[in-house]
Amino acid sequence: MKKILITGCSSGFGYLSARYLAEKGHHVIASMRNVNTKNSQPASELTDFAKSNNYKMVVLEMDVTSDESVKKAAAQLPTIDVLINNAGLGYGGAMEAFSPDAVLDQLDLNIVGNIRVAQAVLPGMRKQKSGLIIQLSSVAGRGAFPAFGVYNASKWGVEGLSEAMRYELAPFGIDVAIVEPGPFETKFFGNLVQAENEEVANAYQHVNDFADGFAANVMNLFADENAPTDPMIIVRIFEDLINAEPGTRPLRTIGGLDFGLQKLNDAVEPIRKELLEGMEISYLDGVKQ
Repeated sequence: MKKILITGCSSGFGYLSARYLAEKGHHVIASMRNVNTKNSQPASELTDFAKSNNYKMVVLEMDVTSDESVKKAAAQLPTIDVLINNAGLGYGGAMEAFSPDAVLDQLDLNIVGNIRVAQAVLPGMRKQKSGLIIQLSSVAGRGAFPAFGVYNASKWGVEGLSEAMRYELAPFGIDVAIVEPGPFETKFFGNLVQAENEEVANAYQHVNDFADGFAANVMNLFADENAPTDPMIIVRIFEDLINAEPGTRPLRTIGGLDFGLQKLNDAVEPIRKELLEGMEISYLDGVKQ
């Protein structure tokens, strides 16, 4: 049994993985913001699910964009074996139409939020000399698309942050693994934060046309029973990483529709390893060599 902290459990991968991993016998701490207000329904559903099945799961209030909230939540946590940094949101629209403050909000949620929560659990992981941090990125962290530049920036940032974390934490027996979902039938598209400046956004008709067409194609895929868009694909990737032997976990795993970006990962991986060899730090690429 692992003690697993999952962020962003109000919906999507977080909600599903909290239920699934609790069913598998793990001690799950399902965190989300607004437990008593906006997200009271999913919070109650998870709590009732755990109680009715005698699963070891608690729902914890935590807003990853708030230092105070993360620190308050951390004070209630046991020593964590696995952190799934899942909380996040997407911003959609032409870059020029977003204010700098909105861009900072996107980066704060998707990048700095990961850092806040990791910093909360790392002292315990370092003390026990073991742990796993799963960082949720996206295929948008490996490729870029019009209308998603601000979101791309946040997920490319997660990629770089996570790769560096892998090297920094390996000597403590802590693995870091990146999961890169394609589009899945979650609330991602429905929750997209749109650009504030409508006048500027309307000047980018080609961007809007692409975004509308892309969204329509994705929705059609969700209706296709043969398309790999079941969110449980990602949940099972989480499970596989948790069950893998420490030091053997891959740095990157794509799940679902990859738009050909698996080829990019395959091409970059030997270059990444050569870079580490050239810097004489190959021993930092995971716990075991």
